[in-house]
Amino acid sequence: MNSSDRTPADLLRSALASDPARPLVTFYDDATGERVELSVATFANWVAKTANLLQGDLAAEPGDRLALLLPAHWQSAVWLLACSSVGVVAEVQGDPAAADLVVSGPDTLERARACGGERVALALRPLGGRFPQPPEGFADYAVEAPGQGDRFAPFAPVDPDAPALTVGEVALTGAQLVAKAREDAAALELTPGSRLLTGHTYDSWEGLSTGLFAPLAAGGSVVLCRHLGQLGEDGLAKRVESERVTNTAV
Repeated sequence: MNSSDRTPADLLRSALASDPARPLVTFYDDATGERVELSVATFANWVAKTANLLQGDLAAEPGDRLALLLPAHWQSAVWLLACSSVGVVAEVQGDPAAADLVVSGPDTLERARACGGERVALALRPLGGRFPQPPEGFADYAVEAPGQGDRFAPFAPVDPDAPALTVGEVALTGAQLVAKAREDAAALELTPGSRLLTGHTYDSWEGLSTGLFAPLAAGGSVVLCRHLGQLGEDGLAKRVESERVTNTAV
C-alpha cells in the first residue's frame, strides 16, 4: 500500500487504485449460512454511499461522535470506513447517550434510543435486506443507502491527527490507526494478497484489526466469520481450503 496513506480512507483509496477487482471482505454468518463477498470496488461503493448518507442526509461533521452498535459484519466494516471518510469518530459499542449519532443492529435498538441525535438501524439481513417493519425513530439503512451517490467527496479535508476511532480503552487518530494496523499486519505476517480468516468479534481493537484494518493495510483481504464456533473443526478446515486462506486469527 501507499506509504503516504494516513487515514483508513486513504488505505481504501490506495487499494481501489491498485486492484479494484480483488476480494477485500468475504463475510460468513455460520448461524444463518450467509456468505457475501465484496471486491475492493464493491466495498468502496458501499463506503461512498454510506459516507454520502452520513455527511448529507444525517448532517454529520468532522469530530462528531457516532456510537457504532454493530457486530462483526461486512456492513459494520463499511460504516467504519465511511466514518473515516467523513472525519466522524467511530465509537465502537460506545454510549449512545453521549454520541451525536447512533448506528444500531436489530438487537441493540432499545439501547440506541438513548441517542438524542440521528439514529440509523440495520436489519443485518442477507444481501443487505431492509426491516420488514422499520423501527420507530430510526432510518432504515437498507432503504436510505442504496440511492446515495457512488462517489464521495468530504466537505472538509479529514485531519489524520484528529480522533478517528475508540474501542474499549483504545483511542486512535487516523494516523495512529493506520500505523497500528501496519504493525499488526507485520506481526500477523500479512503481505499483499494474503487472505486472513478471523472469528474475532468487533468489540476490541484485535477484532477490528484482524477483521478489517490489518488486511487492508497489508494489501490483503479478510474472511470475516460471525458465529464461527458453530462451524466445527472439519468445516473450518474446508473453509480455509475453499477460501484459499493464508493466515488465521481465531
